[in-house]
Amino acid sequence: MLSADDVVGLQDAASRVTLDDGLADYVMAIVSATRSRPDVDLGVSTRGAVFLYRAAQAMALIEGRSYALPDDVKRLAVPVFAHRIVVNPGVESFDRRNDDATDILNEILDQVPVPL
Repeated sequence: MLSADDVVGLQDAASRVTLDDGLADYVMAIVSATRSRPDVDLGVSTRGAVFLYRAAQAMALIEGRSYALPDDVKRLAVPVFAHRIVVNPGVESFDRRNDDATDILNEILDQVPVPL
């Protein structure tokens, strides 16, 4: 089990992982796309963008890198964002809304250009 000092040390190490400006722009483009879709009533907030940014840093750290990759962002976007968007009403069950959110996010990830 990790001690509180270990956790703080890992958080500090993750915060030093580099995200290129283009990658930060990529995160914001995904967020923006969630806000402009007609099938989404409430898109991802700025707070959600920060959590994806931090998750990408943590993923890079776990994989032994000092920098995050577009693949880190793409891999984490659905788990970080799926519960943060509100799909238009008319969806009958909670599970169906989650499926719709996942489908919407996957479409967005296919459409938003990945930075090189």
